[in-house]
Parts: sequence; structure tokens; C-alpha cells
Amino acid sequence: MKILVLNCGSSSLKYQLIDVDTQSVLTKGLLERIGLEYGQFSYTAHGSKHAAELHIANHTEGLRIVMETLTDRQTGVIGEIGEISAVGHRFAHGGDLFAESVLVTPEVLAKVETLIDLAPLHLPGNIMGVRAMQSVLPTVPQVAVFDTSFNLSIEPKCYLYGIPYEYYKRYGIRRYGFHGTSHRFVAKKGAKLIGRYWKDLKIISCHLGSGASICAIDRGRSVNNSMGMTSLEGLTMGTRCGDIDAGALLYLMDKAGLSPQQLNDVLYKQSGLAGLSGSSPDMRDIWAGRNNGDTRCTIAFDVFAQRCKKYIGAYMAQMNGCDLLVFTGGIGENAWFMRHAILENMNCLGISVDMPLNDSVAGRDALISLPGAKVQTAVVTTDEELAIAIDTYKIVSQQSL
Repeated sequence: MKILVLNCGSSSLKYQLIDVDTQSVLTKGLLERIGLEYGQFSYTAHGSKHAAELHIANHTEGLRIVMETLTDRQTGVIGEIGEISAVGHRFAHGGDLFAESVLVTPEVLAKVETLIDLAPLHLPGNIMGVRAMQSVLPTVPQVAVFDTSFNLSIEPKCYLYGIPYEYYKRYGIRRYGFHGTSHRFVAKKGAKLIGRYWKDLKIISCHLGSGASICAIDRGRSVNNSMGMTSLEGLTMGTRCGDIDAGALLYLMDKAGLSPQQLNDVLYKQSGLAGLSGSSPDMRDIWAGRNNGDTRCTIAFDVFAQRCKKYIGAYMAQMNGCDLLVFTGGIGENAWFMRHAILENMNCLGISVDMPLNDSVAGRDALISLPGAKVQTAVVTTDEELAIAIDTYKIVSQQSL
């Protein structure tokens, strides 16, 4: 079965066509600057990369371009559009309404629209993608896969904030956690790597990239996640601040005369590694600067590592141990030097890593813990698009029974 996976933003559309039977990517691409005078379209097919600049009026027009590309005589990967059995969409937020992936219906879309205030930058684009696909392929089933669903198993003692309870009941202010699709995928994959079943294990999954989160998974259930109501809380990230004293923000607004929107820009776009280093949100640049004696890059590097250590230790305490510690995401999979910094001096928690092996692993699955370590540690490559495709396949297959 061939599944088209979409991740739609307000002015972008990212896609992959995946053969679920072989778990292979047939083609993938990205449309950017949708609705602007000059749009950009890049894609990879048959091992070759292609790019074009063209006007893309809206998401519907963008998807028509994708369909033409998929069946093009020269660069196409399928004979006809009818080979696409279903479409899976990444949805940024499902609030507390969606604990699992669902078949898209008018009722589902209506519920998602009530959640837009929780993710105003992402959900409108996600919805536009569904409606555009309904215009282009009206008979093909579509599935919504929510980034928050896996974390809805977290208990109130972990998701409630210490503010008046009425704000939770009235406005839904609580911790939701994110990267659920990735955490669930690598937990299963990591367990297989060590020859175990994931629902028999206590797993800590570290999804480290420009956006980063750590998830505590106790026998198949998410029991805590470092991100909160929004994707701002938790670890220090590329341009996001992570954990910060709310009182410091009130103080900053007063002293710097910042409006709510200006403060929003500071916290989401000017903070994190970029804000601390003053130079870059990219961990590779931070590492290079650190090695060249740049004090601020060194601070940024150390802050990132320390936050990761803190959450790993906290989640081990919550679950009363850990069987498997997983590193994934762009930094988690490739930045061996950051893994090294996080994992050193963790022996007291049963984490013992073969550091020379760790320092040689990048972009591949590998068990890096020492033989006999109480906590097994692994690098596991994530594939959120494949996870969405698998969910979509399961739901569509159930509907056809």
C-alpha cells in the first residue's frame, strides 16, 4: 500500500510517498512560499534532486503540482494517482481530545478547529492541507496523526501547573508534551534493537534537534514529557528558551518594555542556543565555536547538555529506574560530542557507555552501552513520516474490514 504523508504549514507543504509494505520512501519533496509571488518546489525521485521556482497560489494548487510530479513520465514514481491508497497528515496539536490517530471526518475537523488557539502557527496549515487534499483526491481516505496523542497518558500530577485549577478547566492550560510520534517510534525500534518488547521496558527517549524533548515511557505509556502546553517548555533548543522562571518574564516585560508579541518572538526565535551563543542555533556551529575557545558557545553547549542530564535523572527517579535510554533526532543521532557530554559521569544512575564507540556513531542505529550496564543506551534513527504512514495504514485497513 502506498501512503502519501503530508506536513502542511501556513505557507509550506512537505510530503513523502511511502510504500508501507516495503517501508521505503518512493519520493519526497517540499513546496515553500505558497501564496507568494515566487514559490519554491524541490523534490527527490529515483535518487536525483530537482528544483524549480514557480507561482504556487495555494495548498490546493500545490498538491496538484505534486500529483503531476508523482506521475510524470520522466521523474514520476507511480503510474497513476489511483495507486495512492490513503493520505496521512501530521497535526501539531490534538489537545486532550485525541489520544490516538483518527480517520479524518467533518466531525474531527470541527474538533481540531476548536484547538487552534493551542497551536495557532501550525493547526491552520494542517487543516488547509486536509481541505486541499479533499479537493484534489476527494475519494481517498485521510488520517490525522497528532504530535500530542502519545502523551495523553500522562497523569494530572505531571501535567497540571500550579495555577488556579479553573484556568485548566476553562482554557485547557496544562502540559501536553510533543514529539509523541517520534518518541513512540524510537521506543519500539530501540526495544527491538536490544531484543526486547517495548511494553516490558522503562524507556527514556531523548529527541534532540532544533526542537527537543525528552519522554519517560513506562511499559508502553508516556508518563512524562519535557515540553508543556506549548513546544517552548523543557530543554534549551535551537532558538527556544526552554524552562524559565515565569517571574523573570514579567520582570523582563516591565524593564524592556516588551509587548506580548515581542516577548513571544524573543522566547521562540531569539533564545536557546542562538540567544546564548549570540551566533547560531546550529549545534555544529556551537561545537566548532566551543573548540575555538568561544566562551558563549561553550556556555550554550554546556547549558544544553546540563538540561538533558537533569531530565534524564528526573525521569529515572519518577519511573524508579530505566532499562533503555534512547538518543534520536538530528542532534541525538549525529552529534556524538553532545551525547558524550550528556552521558559522561552518569555511572551513579547505572548508565555506562562505551565512549570510543559512542564517538564513532553518527546517523545509524547502534547500542553504545558497555556490556553489563544496568541501563542500556542506544542511538536510534527516527522516521516520523514512516510512523505516520504506518498509523494511516492501520486505520485505513480497519475501515475496510
